[in-house]
Amino acid sequence: MQEIFTGSFTQQEPISDEGIAAALAVLRHGRLHRYNLAPGETGEAALLEQEFAALSGARYCLAVASGGYAMATALRAMGVGAGDRVLSNAFTLAPVPGAIASLGAVPVFVGVTEGLTIDLEDLAEKITTSGARVLLLSHMRGHICDMGALMALCDKAGLRVVEDCAHTMGATWEGRPTGRFGAMGCFSTQTYKHANSGEGGLLISDDAELMARAVLLSGSYMLYDRHIAAPPPEAFAAVKYDTPNISGRMDNLRAAILRPQLAGLAERVAGWNARYRRIETGLRATPGLTLIDRPGQEGFVGSSFQMLLRDWPADKIEQVVARCRARGVELKWFGAPEPAGFTSTYRHWRYAGAGELPATDRVMAGLLDMRLPLTFSLADCDVIARILRAEIGAAFQSEGGAGADV
Repeated sequence: MQEIFTGSFTQQEPISDEGIAAALAVLRHGRLHRYNLAPGETGEAALLEQEFAALSGARYCLAVASGGYAMATALRAMGVGAGDRVLSNAFTLAPVPGAIASLGAVPVFVGVTEGLTIDLEDLAEKITTSGARVLLLSHMRGHICDMGALMALCDKAGLRVVEDCAHTMGATWEGRPTGRFGAMGCFSTQTYKHANSGEGGLLISDDAELMARAVLLSGSYMLYDRHIAAPPPEAFAAVKYDTPNISGRMDNLRAAILRPQLAGLAERVAGWNARYRRIETGLRATPGLTLIDRPGQEGFVGSSFQMLLRDWPADKIEQVVARCRARGVELKWFGAPEPAGFTSTYRHWRYAGAGELPATDRVMAGLLDMRLPLTFSLADCDVIARILRAEIGAAFQSEGGAGADV
């Protein structure tokens, strides 16, 4: 009898009792708006910013309504506007090019490697040919490129970097947290990210002028002195008259839910990585399957798992996805001809005017993706790995190895 997995790939762990108590306290006093404070009170949003700045090692932090809003705000603070070209990974999710397009700017996609990180050779070429002044670098699905090499390349070219860290809260490269390499780092606290407030985002930087603009853009009116992880007043004096209010604040209720989660982030990261390694171990040497190498410099967060059915025919990959689904294992396929749910690719974003990226297309054609929520036990991961191994192996063996180049 075949094993069937019965867990949910979209069920997150519950909010802690501490988070619930903090949220109830905000609901009871009713001061949800971040600037609606009692005399002498420091609001939850301001405290969250202070704590995340300390956690990440950044000088400044701003809490906002979403990760997408954080990215658009970072770009706008840098002066990106209508018609400007902005470089970004071809392997990312729709909110990244969406943040660029929301400013009237034009996404220019850079290829990705089989390690699922930005292709530095293609980046060097696009820097020369695109005329872009900014790279919105997506650490997509938690895969981190050689950040030393990338920053050397960008610094030499005068290209400013904004990091999309939606999938790397708690991750590092050579011991340095993501979000701390570029001029600004953007994080998401949407339900499926590493801290859960339903929706929300965090923006960090050491640059006083950029962060002053970001705070004003977020809708601080002239109440920026109520931020405790913000630049000094003189940074605002220089920009407050020419920076528009584009409201996107985080409220005190979501901040209250998030603060206890930050305190437990390291433990959660360890939990995700234990599950990731358990799946990885169970899938090693599966016929026809290519696992993604994780470099030693990368301190990743394994909240999702990616693998390649490299050069497989589309119908065989569809078969694997369908057969795994029938056994309770939900896979997302980035090579599907049509976008589905959260999964789409640069070719689906017609507003971006994508060019040809044949090497990237080859990677995406065989890319499978799977969430690993902390509600799964290690025993659950063993079951999932056995199902994947059986269905991938069976499809590979049929018709002489599925036509895959392994």
